[in-house]
Amino acid sequence: MIDYQKRKRVMGRSIKLGHCICNPKDPCPCDLFKQKNVCLCAGEREEDAPEDVALTTLVENAGCASKIGQEDLKRALAGLPRVFDPRVLVSSDTCDDAGVYKLTPNTALVQSVDVFTPVVDDPYAFGEIAAANSVSDIYAMGGNPLTALSIVAFPIDKLSPRIMNRMLQGGVDKLREAGVAVLGGHSIKDREIKFGFAVTGLVHPDKMTVNSKAEPGDVLILTKPIGTGTLSFARQIGRAPAEGLAEAELSMRALNRAAAEAMSAAGVTTATDITGFGLAGHLGEIAAQSGVEVEVYGEAIPVFTGVMDLIREGVISGAVERNREYASAFVKREKGAGEELETLLYDPQTSGGLLIAVRKSKAPALLAALHKRGVSAAAVIGRVSRKGAARIVLRAKAPRS
Repeated sequence: MIDYQKRKRVMGRSIKLGHCICNPKDPCPCDLFKQKNVCLCAGEREEDAPEDVALTTLVENAGCASKIGQEDLKRALAGLPRVFDPRVLVSSDTCDDAGVYKLTPNTALVQSVDVFTPVVDDPYAFGEIAAANSVSDIYAMGGNPLTALSIVAFPIDKLSPRIMNRMLQGGVDKLREAGVAVLGGHSIKDREIKFGFAVTGLVHPDKMTVNSKAEPGDVLILTKPIGTGTLSFARQIGRAPAEGLAEAELSMRALNRAAAEAMSAAGVTTATDITGFGLAGHLGEIAAQSGVEVEVYGEAIPVFTGVMDLIREGVISGAVERNREYASAFVKREKGAGEELETLLYDPQTSGGLLIAVRKSKAPALLAALHKRGVSAAAVIGRVSRKGAARIVLRAKAPRS
């Protein structure tokens, strides 16, 4: 029921100001009022606010492709004061996946936050993916996630609150699967949907998996296929293969918990998760922080169905180009490795897998353990070749031993 007195009071103020008090960019009466006799500023809502809407049609860049590129991010962070607290074991200085703060000799907090736009159309599935992606940073550090706080941006005046409810439900359910308690959260009104979590966990200070301890001879194992960025962009322009989309959604919804458990049991010291900066961006940070050169075997990288065909057809998003701008400085493509394989390295991933650098002697057992735990896509994709300037040498295939 419309409260006409409230409407008159609110609209009267807006008309006198010459600006809508909800959105100063609009006049009063606004187009919505003229078309549907609804004043959002007076607390009125459309009775037919959409509930069944494809979320990816509402955003410019889907998933982790919505993140600021590494080159721009480093410029934005340049000159900020460093952390000198001796209890801070890992900060943003090393470009690791999460921060680590020492509490006792045997206990440290590991904390991260991740927020992005919808990468699938279903609200519940998007919530699951946002949660799996957010908790992945804790797994990548070797930590045990404990609690989370949700962060939501939502056009509540344009879409049904039931969509937001389904997003939250998906996130809560996925975090419950991870053994994580959601303590609350924060929400803001925004034109574009964004969702994610700030996650806190625990890790033993001597058992962290960071990106600075890769050694020559280490084997590189990737636990999930890549290509979510290309598939998400292809979906937005109506060119995505159904099989590839289904594979990618299933993968994005899956926790990296089993992979992290196998990694920790193997005594791994170096790992990261592959998200918005792509395989080259995240592996480049391992190379830079560890002071090593690495080899990647393009044809060994697990890839979702249809991704390479899309890349050959030129279905390449702007997020790929942003990643290329920064990470291409690390990449040297050897003869025989096509341009399409290099482009794949820059593809921004959402809720991607763990990239693990493991001692050569432990690699076969770790790979077998990953497969036994259901991480079926896990594969050896390269190796750390030597100490030296950070570089990623892209080869088509692994050299014959």
